[in-house]
Amino acid sequence: MRQLSKTETFILLIGGLLMVIGAGGSMFLQSWAAYIFAPGALMFAAMQMRQSYDGNNFTIRRLRRILLTSDVFFLLAGLLMLASQSNFFGINQLIYIKYVHNNWIVVLLVAAILQLYASHRIANELEKEAKKR
Repeated sequence: MRQLSKTETFILLIGGLLMVIGAGGSMFLQSWAAYIFAPGALMFAAMQMRQSYDGNNFTIRRLRRILLTSDVFFLLAGLLMLASQSNFFGINQLIYIKYVHNNWIVVLLVAAILQLYASHRIANELEKEAKKR
């Protein structure tokens, strides 16, 4: 697995921290929370997408795809969080309430679970692969 440089690792950590601050701020109904979460999700996802795996292990490749899917869900959660601030999609109010308003929480939960699972499994698979060598 390609390791990130110190700068990339710093950006990854700052992005994760901004995501936590943004999600926590939204719990206290802070209007600025979405504007903190969205750039954090963008930074976090971009740095994870820069990591790569060049090996032949099918399991690690599959887990990387799951990790990238969770990154897309983080970005979607940021977009939905911004959309929950106001109806900027310009859709019917009932449809907005049913499909958009505060549904970013569900997307964020799915992304976090996928991220946790894939990160844990990738670490185990890389450890197994290192022992074989």
